[in-house]
Amino acid sequence: GRLRFFEHAAFDFIRRRSLAYGLTAALLLVGLAGLLTRGVNYSVEFTGGTLIQVKTDQPLPVGALRDALRLAGDDGAEIQRFGGENEFVIRTAGEAAESGLASGETAGRVRTALDRVSGPGTYSIERVEAVGPKVGGELRERAFLAIGLSFLAVLAYLAWRFEWRFGVAAVIATAHDIAATLAFIALLRLEVGLVVVAALLTVVGYSLNDTIVIFDRVRERLRGKAATGWVPVLNGAINETLPRTVLTGGTALATLLALAIFGGEVIRPFALVMFFGIFTGTFSSIFIASPVLLWIEQRWPTGARAVPAPLVPRNAG
Repeated sequence: GRLRFFEHAAFDFIRRRSLAYGLTAALLLVGLAGLLTRGVNYSVEFTGGTLIQVKTDQPLPVGALRDALRLAGDDGAEIQRFGGENEFVIRTAGEAAESGLASGETAGRVRTALDRVSGPGTYSIERVEAVGPKVGGELRERAFLAIGLSFLAVLAYLAWRFEWRFGVAAVIATAHDIAATLAFIALLRLEVGLVVVAALLTVVGYSLNDTIVIFDRVRERLRGKAATGWVPVLNGAINETLPRTVLTGGTALATLLALAIFGGEVIRPFALVMFFGIFTGTFSSIFIASPVLLWIEQRWPTGARAVPAPLVPRNAG
């Protein structure tokens, strides 16, 4: 009476690693091109400035609001629809907002523009956030520091629990996940703020968990009598954990898809980054971490395990 996906799976994942490398390289190259040409779309939290959310009684064209702001003195303001046709987020980056004076001046210019284009009393200011450039720079540095420290923690934990080669393979796979997710963010031009950084750190944890499950099964197989070579051991470990991977990943992706569709503009970047991150984390646990572990073992054999040579059949892809 149980429903179990891939109960008797016997896929040759290691043989398909070259195709996986090609797909990953293509995505990373496209994302790198996007980062170089358009840069990172940092939020006000990281650049410093003022964010104002406004809501009008009637739908308002973005172009008309931009022209009104230009006349009011905000020539470089960024305007983005926030939900419906009558709700907007206005960002002015780079202003010193520590004292609150800059945010007050920006809000005053926004009110002047809305009075001109929509009319007095026909709008409401829902939210005003101000971050100074110095604070934004510190937040950005600490965000990168948090991601870097997470890599070191992963390497130290896996080196202690398994071996250094397992830790290196897991860190490379996790770095792949971060790079691929950044490429995804660049392609969709998502705004990078603290919420997106939190999603990236969550992706690191999820990818690490999936990789540890596979590596733990690899260690069990290497200790057993059925260890006939690294390729069969790795393929067997991946296939044995595949039902768990499909069920946990599938339920998480379904939840995040619902959040991305129905969660609103505030939570949507987090849901999109998490959705892609879990997908690429599952992909890297199978097609990056395990092949990299095989490559490390080929270059620096342990010598202690009775694993017959060659490690990779000559007819393998």
